[in-house]
Amino acid sequence: MVMCQIAIHIPNEVLFDTRVSEEEAKRFARYAVALGYYTQSGVSIGYCAQIAGATEEEFINYLGKNNVSIFHFDNQEEFLEELNNA
Repeated sequence: MVMCQIAIHIPNEVLFDTRVSEEEAKRFARYAVALGYYTQSGVSIGYCAQIAGATEEEFINYLGKNNVSIFHFDNQEEFLEELNNA
């Protein structure tokens, strides 16, 4: 699969102040971008997991830790219908 590569520059002082390694900063950036695509653009969990460099399960856990639901219902009736079918 062909992927786009994007670079960002983070001042070393930020890494020093936050006590974050370069690898941790890269991971944080990948997950932040994936979260943005998921919440703002409706990109699938699978693609967002790829962006984050994670498995789908790991990305779903990350969503949960950030209070982002993987369930999307247009209204309460649709939710109750799905609940009854579970």
